[in-house]
Amino acid sequence: MAAASADEADFRNAVIAALPRLRRFCQGLAGNAQDGDDLMQATVERALSRADQFETGTRIDSWMFRIAQNLRIDAARSTQRRGQQVPIEDLPDTIGEDGRTTLENRSDLVAANRALQAVPDEQRAAFLLVVVEGLSYREAAEVLEVPVGTIMSRLARARGRIEHAIGRGPGGMQ
Repeated sequence: MAAASADEADFRNAVIAALPRLRRFCQGLAGNAQDGDDLMQATVERALSRADQFETGTRIDSWMFRIAQNLRIDAARSTQRRGQQVPIEDLPDTIGEDGRTTLENRSDLVAANRALQAVPDEQRAAFLLVVVEGLSYREAAEVLEVPVGTIMSRLARARGRIEHAIGRGPGGMQ
């Protein structure tokens, strides 16, 4: 019984160690900090409730990235069926431009983030895993359960879309 308790403690410690990377990944998938934190919380809840399904010897971060990706896919499917809901307080109540918003819209970082959110989910996940999280193509392929060539293709398409959207791709401003 003591061995089971030690295994559980090791598992929980590994989950805690993976949280910073998981948070970045979830925020990237969701598009903003609030939705990303909600996705991360759901991911951790699912991981802890299904700890018995974790295979020893597997990377816990990859396992949790996959859980997050599956939850994101489920949420996207749900949104397609129900339509996107916008809280009334998020609707603009005045007409005109806000100077701060205009300035932020000009920022490359904001443009890149918007471009990333416009990339299809499967390409965005590959981009986040390889570029942001630093996983190898093989590791990303294992997380997303696709061939390495698919990761390379999705990554190239995501990079091209982002570069084009921020005006640095073919035909865009340099």
